[in-house]
Amino acid sequence: MTSQQQTSEKNREPLLAVDDLRVSFATDDGIVQAVDGVSFTLEPGEILAIVGESGCGKSVTAQTLTGLTRAPNTRITGSVTYRGRALTGLSDDELRDVRGEEIAMVFQDPMSSLNPVYRVGDQIAEMILAHRDVSKKDAHARAVELLKSVGIPNPAARARSYPHEFSGGMRQRVMIAMALALEPAVLIADEPTTALDVTVQAQILRLIADFNRDRDLAVVLITHDLGVVAEVADRVVVMYAGQIVEDGSLEDIFYAPRHPYTWGLLGSLARLDRPRSERLTQIAGAPPSLVHPPPGCRFAPRCAFEFDRCDQPPALVGEPTHLDRCWLDREEKERVRP
Repeated sequence: MTSQQQTSEKNREPLLAVDDLRVSFATDDGIVQAVDGVSFTLEPGEILAIVGESGCGKSVTAQTLTGLTRAPNTRITGSVTYRGRALTGLSDDELRDVRGEEIAMVFQDPMSSLNPVYRVGDQIAEMILAHRDVSKKDAHARAVELLKSVGIPNPAARARSYPHEFSGGMRQRVMIAMALALEPAVLIADEPTTALDVTVQAQILRLIADFNRDRDLAVVLITHDLGVVAEVADRVVVMYAGQIVEDGSLEDIFYAPRHPYTWGLLGSLARLDRPRSERLTQIAGAPPSLVHPPPGCRFAPRCAFEFDRCDQPPALVGEPTHLDRCWLDREEKERVRP
């Protein structure tokens, strides 16, 4: 193989690869299998959305990528590889060099993520000083520059403000600025628009999309809101009860979904192109306990299309670009899909 071919082969490697990731927690009630056999890849410049109901394992998956779920009561198996480097085998000190520097994270609640007794400019500068050999003056100037880049007006003055002096949307912008301070290749955004009104949601999503386009920033977007997904995602992973039940492009998931759970999520959205109904479609029942999940298909107890074979756990199968975990055959799915 020539050097040019080797370079081309290397360029085809995913930026981030997750393979058979399993995360369980020992609790008083038993072992909680929060993530069960999750696999996906992330390409440079791609926006991957991970969607599902609360408790399905989205956030645990995201936090495990950088070791944030490590604890004495936690068991983690499988692999997470970044640029060919296995992250799951790194020590805590080695992972600290990866966090922020290579993979950054924006958490769900900026108010609890920011220190209320420190000015926001100092908090951003502190992160820069922890990873870069620069002066405090230069770190603070960089913090002001970052606040300006995320659209905060009068950034030099606002850098001296405290978190409580910002609105929810502005605090989220501060968190994005902090996450991008070291110019990482991957941004993990965990429910970045929760509790924001729709106008501010659109602004935050547009900001993430702009950084994705301008910096070739790869994004893992964690959300339960398919409306958010439709705005920015390139590819969608649908999770249910700790497992991936469907994985496909944005067009596949919205226009040719194959799993009954995905049908239910889409059916619960208000549609402007259809007659108004009395109430939105609901998915019957409740998610199963992850201490004692159903032995077969985990969605079967809530599925309107359950049949005998659902007593056995289905595999995630299909084309490489569109996978689903359901025993219904392709013709049947096309016939019964809403």
